Amino acid sequence: MDGTRYDLLLRGGRVICPKNGIDGIRDVAVRGGRIANIAETILPSSAAEVIDVSGKLVLPGLIDTHAHVYQYVTGRFGLNPDMVGVRSGVTTVVDQGGPSCMTLPGFRHYIAETSDTRVLAFLSAYLVGGLEGHFYPNLYSPDGVDIDATVKAAVENRDLVRGIKGHAEIGGFARWGIKVMEMAAEISRRADLPLYVHFGQLWGLPESGANGEDADTIMERVIPLLRPGDVLAHPFTRHPGGFINEQGEVHSVIKAALDAGLKVDVGHGSHFSYRVARAAIPAGVVPYTLGADMHGYNTEVPRPAGTPDAHHDDENHPFLGQARFSLTQAMSSMMALGIPLEEVVPMVTSHPAQMLGLSDRIGALTPGFEADVSVLHDDRGSFLLRDNEDTRVVVDRLLRPAFCLRAGKRFDADSPILPRAIAA
Repeated sequence: MDGTRYDLLLRGGRVICPKNGIDGIRDVAVRGGRIANIAETILPSSAAEVIDVSGKLVLPGLIDTHAHVYQYVTGRFGLNPDMVGVRSGVTTVVDQGGPSCMTLPGFRHYIAETSDTRVLAFLSAYLVGGLEGHFYPNLYSPDGVDIDATVKAAVENRDLVRGIKGHAEIGGFARWGIKVMEMAAEISRRADLPLYVHFGQLWGLPESGANGEDADTIMERVIPLLRPGDVLAHPFTRHPGGFINEQGEVHSVIKAALDAGLKVDVGHGSHFSYRVARAAIPAGVVPYTLGADMHGYNTEVPRPAGTPDAHHDDENHPFLGQARFSLTQAMSSMMALGIPLEEVVPMVTSHPAQMLGLSDRIGALTPGFEADVSVLHDDRGSFLLRDNEDTRVVVDRLLRPAFCLRAGKRFDADSPILPRAIAA
């Protein structure tokens, strides 16, 4: 007998909560902005509001591990956090390298504290942070890193800063060698936070060329700097210097790195390639977490006046012909590669919560946790996906956000950047 009065009841959806071992038709009750009860049947009369979610997926609030939401400060690069977050069915977003030790106070005050979405950050190892989307590579030299100041900012803002962001790519190595990565690794060690490492070329080579650097050696040189829990990003990048060498094979050091406790984050965005993914996954490169990596150069948003007109990824951004993409569409891409839904859900719920050190409060539908819940359409049919190499994939299943609850408050998935389903 259920005599408890709930504020809201989500009724009849397929509830998947990896942390709590739940996968089946359940009712989810919310009271006071927190998860109150999950059961096979909860009396509708016990709730002030009942939402029928039958036929939909009901998941712990989605966590996007790779966002760029320092709006305006990072020029065209930074998107509105709620457009990427709650209005796209995502309850938590992690800005990867937008704020630095110099700009973190502004990020806290103007972004994290004003957004309906829960916003966290991996602090940039560079003083310049993500200003204008890393458009000016010379700002990212060793002279642009202050180890002491960055450690201090991270340690004094642990509620907001959950890791450090660095870049291991041929454009930077050709300019300065491995020095910047060594400095980023020192910051992460001293702050005792995970280091999230971008792999795959980001900047063009300098006028002097590669300066003796070989993109195929970057991975094996950087991995020894890392610790268990650090994150290797962009495993399916189309750019040189990633997980796949010039011969199309997964680097031999990857398996040992994963066995040693390093993690892999998809970092979908402008880098994602079905071709590379199809080579990497059979070799054991299975993502631990999944970030959408949306920003103003791969998403249709107005360009702020005075910012650069184009970015090197503009002509080859993901999903050619529809530009828009999202975390749920990235989930669909993982399923298109043969990864079952049941293995994709942890990538956006329990696994990122662990990566962030927040498994005790997010990433699960646990009674007492804040009611962060994502409700998704699970469409069946024939749909077309494209990557940034114009590889076309026809899928029979497409995930789309319906709405989410953030601390029990409902937000419809009405973001203008959400992709439209394209029939195949």
